[in-house]
Amino acid sequence: MSRSDAWLQNLFPDNAERTLPWPEVGQTVTLWRPVGEQELALIAASQWAAFPPRLPDQPIFYPVLNRPYAEEIARDWNMKRNNPPVGYVTEFEVQAEVATSYEIQIVGSEGIHQELWVSAGGLDAFNAAITGPVRVVAHFAGEGYMGRIDPVTHLPQGVQ
Repeated sequence: MSRSDAWLQNLFPDNAERTLPWPEVGQTVTLWRPVGEQELALIAASQWAAFPPRLPDQPIFYPVLNRPYAEEIARDWNMKRNNPPVGYVTEFEVQAEVATSYEIQIVGSEGIHQELWVSAGGLDAFNAAITGPVRVVAHFAGEGYMGRIDPVTHLPQGVQ
């Protein structure tokens, strides 16, 4: 195990059962992803069709399975730790066949903290399974945020 993987092993040891089975789903699954302003700009640059490649220190892409959890991350993590201090919640549809090929990971409270773990190497295939545009459904701007965000579209000025 490399040093970069040790933190993940400490949080989620091999003997910990922290997954859930998938419920019945339709042809697509709705997922959410909290993002900062830089990642949002990269999503916009893809014509709202894909998420950007992971950075070297980000081994997984983790979309979440419910909006309250995405809002919690955007508000309590992105807004407080990003520069600029803002978090956005994106919502998107993924082909069910692809989404359900990933186990539902529980990373806190079983009822809310549910996410998928897509390896950085698997992100292109995951992006190819997105149907329709990635939508911005909420934003959380922290103290000191200097930009302007449309209250209806949740898009920052200059991002379309």
